[in-house]
Amino acid sequence: MTAVRVLRWAVACVLVAAALFATSVSLYRSGVLRFNHPDEARFPVRGIDVSHHQAEVDWGAVRSAGIEFAFIKATEGGDHSDTRFDANWEEAGRAGIARGAYHFFTFCTPGRVQAEHFLTTIGLRASELPPAADVEFSGNCSSWTNIETIRRELGVFLALVEEGTGQPPLIYVTPESFYRIVEGHFDGHPTWLRNLWFEPSIRRYGVWRFWQFADNARLPGIKGPVDLNTFCCSRDDFSNHR
Repeated sequence: MTAVRVLRWAVACVLVAAALFATSVSLYRSGVLRFNHPDEARFPVRGIDVSHHQAEVDWGAVRSAGIEFAFIKATEGGDHSDTRFDANWEEAGRAGIARGAYHFFTFCTPGRVQAEHFLTTIGLRASELPPAADVEFSGNCSSWTNIETIRRELGVFLALVEEGTGQPPLIYVTPESFYRIVEGHFDGHPTWLRNLWFEPSIRRYGVWRFWQFADNARLPGIKGPVDLNTFCCSRDDFSNHR
């Protein structure tokens, strides 16, 4: 094979690979391509989590699509409140969707300040699901100093929110935040795991309560992608959990 033919073959391979990659990205962004498809017999209760990024949601259409619960972003850090929290909370409730409020925990603000902000924002709303702390490195501040400080302030946040709501908060984790921050600590708090590739292993993560298995779902009533979640167990377990 001449050098010219080798070069042409290499270029053709690169072009085919680029086309396949571009097609895969397009299919993923459109929600057609997804890596997890949890068995509905094992995981019959499905839900979503939302923030202002989903803009206005038609919650009646979402409920008609089979969604039974939603975690709704309330706050972030010590002073940010999600602009869609009040509307999402009220409209999801009217649609008959079980609700839980979540807080994005920043590594650079004292846990007490964050807990007070979260509790003030959610007020005395009745909730069907526990509150949740979103603990992840992605999108977080970069000026934190050490993991021990993060863990200590998270503990303060969780304790104050439990005191204020009467429920032990869920801890939302990625594999990274689980292993670096949460593993071996906070055993009294159930976990909500993000894994877009595989079903979370109980051997690796312990008993988990919720699983975020996709971030590119398309649902009636929502423009653009939304995260999909499932409850760990049966529908009866979910009813007792609420």
